[in-house]
Amino acid sequence: MRGVKVGVLSFAHVHAGGFARLLAAMDGVEVLAADPDTDLAAPGEVRGKDFADQLGVNYVDTYEELFAWGPDKVVICSENVRHRPLVELAAAHGVDVLCEKPLATTPEDGAAMVEACRAAGVRLAVAHPVRFSPAYLAVRDAVRAGTAGEVLAVSGTNNGYMPGARRRWFVDPELAGGGALMDHTVHIADLLDDLLGGVPAASVYAQTNNVLYEGEVPVETAGLLTLTYANGAVATIDCSWSQPRHHPAWGGLAMQVIGDRATLEMDAFDQKVHGFSETSRSGVELPYGVDLDALMLRAFLFGDDTGPIGVTDGEAGVRALRIVAAAYESARVGRTVAVR
Repeated sequence: MRGVKVGVLSFAHVHAGGFARLLAAMDGVEVLAADPDTDLAAPGEVRGKDFADQLGVNYVDTYEELFAWGPDKVVICSENVRHRPLVELAAAHGVDVLCEKPLATTPEDGAAMVEACRAAGVRLAVAHPVRFSPAYLAVRDAVRAGTAGEVLAVSGTNNGYMPGARRRWFVDPELAGGGALMDHTVHIADLLDDLLGGVPAASVYAQTNNVLYEGEVPVETAGLLTLTYANGAVATIDCSWSQPRHHPAWGGLAMQVIGDRATLEMDAFDQKVHGFSETSRSGVELPYGVDLDALMLRAFLFGDDTGPIGVTDGEAGVRALRIVAAAYESARVGRTVAVR
């Protein structure tokens, strides 16, 4: 049986290297990467063939060469603003796509990407690995079974390092589409979309600021959203780049789900042994447990029936983008706005 040929389009995203390594380590998977759009990389950022050599994956200079290779599927890890043209390129070649989050920088671009893939008869998935967290799945099972009762409120946090220190484009408003609100709202929004069974968000009130890195970056570095859903549920999302640079872990994602029968709590990345290093005189964290990226990639490559949950689809990615767009409008005008 022929192996699965997977193309990695761009090394711009901080997750690109991890995805490429995981794919290359999978039995029956051939990997080929292309990263020609390095013109906007900041000085000192390793991209292109040099990065592919570090990863130990095969490389070609152009996307045309990669598609000529005949990939079965591609994973897109470009700057956010370049997601749409690359997804449309993959659709034109009849290739299934897993696109880094957020799906696009605007709901209009996201909807166009969904339509392009639908017209071409290919799959469009979005890289939201937290859906595969055992902690989230336990919360999901409790809600589905009725153990928690009706979901009344959710408090979610997705905090992390300011990623511009690793890839400068994350803090470029044109390339990224925004800052922390664009980067970190969508993970929690996607979990809520799944948890509430696709019930749409009706309205959002948001505030943002740049206090954490004032003078360093031109985008918001902290945000807080309050969402009201069509079924009356209320959710808050803290989407800040608030993890200090000296912390041993990049950040995390946690949720508290309040039902009329029970309160459920989860921490997606707290499978760790915490300690202190006498050598470095600093805190250490040693993770264990499942690799969420690996679970997501396997589901995308080999089918959603390989586990209890499937990869986020393009339509869900657009719903998350509508929340982001409404949140930016709310922060701009200073009032609650409808999610359209």
